[in-house]
Amino acid sequence: MTRLNLTLAALLLLAALLALAIGPDGVSPTLFADWLGGHDPAETIILADIRLPRVLSAAVVGASLGLCGAALQGLTRNPLAEPGILGVSAAATLGATLTLYFGLAALFPWALPLGAIAGAALATLLLASAAVRTQGMASLILVGVGLSSLAGALMALILNFAPNPFSLSDLVNWTLGSVANRSLADLAMTAPLILVGALFLFAQRANLSLLTLGETAAAAHGLDVRRTRIAIVAGTGIATGAAVALAGAVGFVGIVAPHLVRPWTRHDPGRTLAPAAWLGALLLVLADLVVRILPTDNELRLGVVAALAGAPVFTLIVLHRGRGASRG
Repeated sequence: MTRLNLTLAALLLLAALLALAIGPDGVSPTLFADWLGGHDPAETIILADIRLPRVLSAAVVGASLGLCGAALQGLTRNPLAEPGILGVSAAATLGATLTLYFGLAALFPWALPLGAIAGAALATLLLASAAVRTQGMASLILVGVGLSSLAGALMALILNFAPNPFSLSDLVNWTLGSVANRSLADLAMTAPLILVGALFLFAQRANLSLLTLGETAAAAHGLDVRRTRIAIVAGTGIATGAAVALAGAVGFVGIVAPHLVRPWTRHDPGRTLAPAAWLGALLLVLADLVVRILPTDNELRLGVVAALAGAPVFTLIVLHRGRGASRG
């Protein structure tokens, strides 16, 4: 496990350095030396104010989504679960688009991330309440699907009533996901919340491993299943909401990252958390690098590239799972 985490961390560091060095004009081998030596103020702006916040944001968001996906898959014992399954991502996106629709984001720079966090917090409170009242994960997932459908319908309503094409463009762009034009101030506001959510989830590592026996057997071994469920739902809601506040809606990372590392963790949900976070960060940093260097007139959105890469993997997971079920 230690070797796996160190390998993924090293790959993430290499990918981050490449993302910092590579731009639309190719690789700049002297960029770091010039930046450290203070020879060119423009290069300082490129690295410190543009590329560094973007790379860090992609890594933080990817780690959050990978971690939350691994935790939810362990909780539901379903490899197709991911942060959007409980409706938190959709609720956070709805909160962000509301601030754009009513013009609050233009008046108050922090209104947009605060709106996303508020939407995620509301969804998390509803899910935590449902987790207390329901007896099984199936009911909780249905509640999440209902929340996601409602948030999606409300977002469609907002898009339908957009006052002008420019507002519609802003709303649509936010729903597609991006870490472009993010600043260290944006990261400083959302990263602590992601850390809080991550601490909730890592505290449940042993309980997630115990849940592989089934909820009834785990309860017989002394596990408080309801409290574990609430803690994981709360941690997922906080971390996912903050990630959406930083980057908008980015899908499939929460499904793909845990699935790829699971064979190296002996399919233990508790041991999958950290590697899934490292791999999620690596995947999103690489995806954003592809976004930046593609020779397109308009930069593709990170959520679009993540979906294009993740959807085929998701399909393969479903097909593989179907074959396994038919053999069993």
